[in-house]
Amino acid sequence: MSNERVLDKKFEDCEYPCPCGYHGDPVHECRCSTNAIRKYQQSISGPLLDRIDIHIEVPRVDYDKLTDDRRGEPSSAIRKRVETARQRQRERFTGLPHLHANSDMGASEIRDFCQMFPEAERLLNTTLRQMHLSARAYHRILKLARTIGDLAGHERIEVVDMAEAIQYRPRRVGV
Repeated sequence: MSNERVLDKKFEDCEYPCPCGYHGDPVHECRCSTNAIRKYQQSISGPLLDRIDIHIEVPRVDYDKLTDDRRGEPSSAIRKRVETARQRQRERFTGLPHLHANSDMGASEIRDFCQMFPEAERLLNTTLRQMHLSARAYHRILKLARTIGDLAGHERIEVVDMAEAIQYRPRRVGV
């Protein structure tokens, strides 16, 4: 297999875009070369990506799904869950005027307020090693996992909270 084909295979499942914007699109063909895609993706620095907590691929929506009569969770239910999570955070940070939300926590507060079950800790440690994540990414994952746990009503970070937080991290393709 040629180097070009190997690189093409590496980029197949990539969640980062290309110059034309159609890389990975099931309907519109991407016409960018492998080198153009790699160069485009490398133009976004790791430290910048580290500062974005949630990375989600948003694929094209099929017409059938757009016209489907089924409804998702109502906004009022989502709003109630968010308000409850925010109240948990306000109570957690009572007496700490510099903290209003999980995102405000520094390293020492993370140690105090991001208690997790051993399974969640093992998952995080494994992920840090496998993905070679920075200290900044470690702290951001913990804060996001704490928020996900708050939305679910969990007192301690559970493995499902940690798994969800980790899956929002960017997965850069090695070149």
